[in-house]
Amino acid sequence: MQKIVTNLWFDTEAEAAASFYISIFKNSKIIDTLYYGENGRRPAGTVLTVTFELDGQSFTALNGGPEFKFSEAISLLVNCEGQEEVDHLWEKLSEGGSKGPCGWLKDKYGLSWQICPTVLEEMLKDPDPLKAQRVTEAMMGMGKLDIAALKRAFEGE
Repeated sequence: MQKIVTNLWFDTEAEAAASFYISIFKNSKIIDTLYYGENGRRPAGTVLTVTFELDGQSFTALNGGPEFKFSEAISLLVNCEGQEEVDHLWEKLSEGGSKGPCGWLKDKYGLSWQICPTVLEEMLKDPDPLKAQRVTEAMMGMGKLDIAALKRAFEGE
């Protein structure tokens, strides 16, 4: 069992959101679904929580009611190995949501994601501050991150 699990609060969309997320990420599945009982905040038999895994990472989706909404103060960062993965996740997760700057997006449930190629961190950690500055400036002008354009900025092209 994973020691720390991210809990995502939804109004009534926990089951739909979990199904949506597992359809996008490889090696993902629904683990368990719990239902409200007779004395719950919702009618008995209504989904209370859905425990699911996204590529081995555990999450719980809770149908807690309309009191709380997601904000950009919390986001899920996805480290991507290449442009194909960046493109796939960017398109699938933003479907019905909104695309933002610098690799950020909101999905149709309002949850913020950062779709980030792993090479970006490597470039930003380069000991040459001018390379890192060029990469940062290039990234700031992008929505979906473009690895080839980031590499060109890194090289000063």
